[in-house]
Amino acid sequence: MGLKEWIIPQDDIFFDHFDRLSAVLVLASYRLVDLTDNFGDLKNYAQQIKQLEHEGDKITHEIYEQLNISFITPLQPDEISHLASSLDDVLDYIDSTTRKMDYYEITEVDSYMRELIRLIQLSVIEIEQAVKCIRSIKDPMQIEKRCIEVNRLENVADDVLAHAIKDLFKTKGAVDIIKYKDIYEYLEIATDKCEDVANILSDLAIRHS
Repeated sequence: MGLKEWIIPQDDIFFDHFDRLSAVLVLASYRLVDLTDNFGDLKNYAQQIKQLEHEGDKITHEIYEQLNISFITPLQPDEISHLASSLDDVLDYIDSTTRKMDYYEITEVDSYMRELIRLIQLSVIEIEQAVKCIRSIKDPMQIEKRCIEVNRLENVADDVLAHAIKDLFKTKGAVDIIKYKDIYEYLEIATDKCEDVANILSDLAIRHS
């Protein structure tokens, strides 16, 4: 990199990275949905999600590296790093859930898992659209309304988790209770992480509008 590129802020670079990272996140959510429809091919989909998680880690690392060499940034450095790590956290939980399904040898995806996975997908789609808006915050309400929707979806996920665990103790044995409860909770935590991202984006919309 030349001296000019180091001194003059390359605003688009960070936003390009965030667009890429959120796109990877959406793709991972689609693979997670595909997994529920093709559960017999769990290992294949889990591997695809793992590759996407690695891609997310790579983009996150590129963001940190760009921060280290940037003299001026379009957002505060802590805002950039916080958003990057929070987006990556969602990917991590999606990946961790599929690995748990594999090593717990889960044989089917029940209705609660399907619903939690659907809520994750809807959340990350909203996040991707909100991320696109931070490049030029002309209308902060466009970001805010998507963040509000992510928060609503997280509340729905809380309710789904509560019902799922309640039913577990009625229908499953001790070993399956441990397995399914762990998976339910990881899926719900993924929606919590989506809410974390939404809260960061909402703060950005307020600060930079």
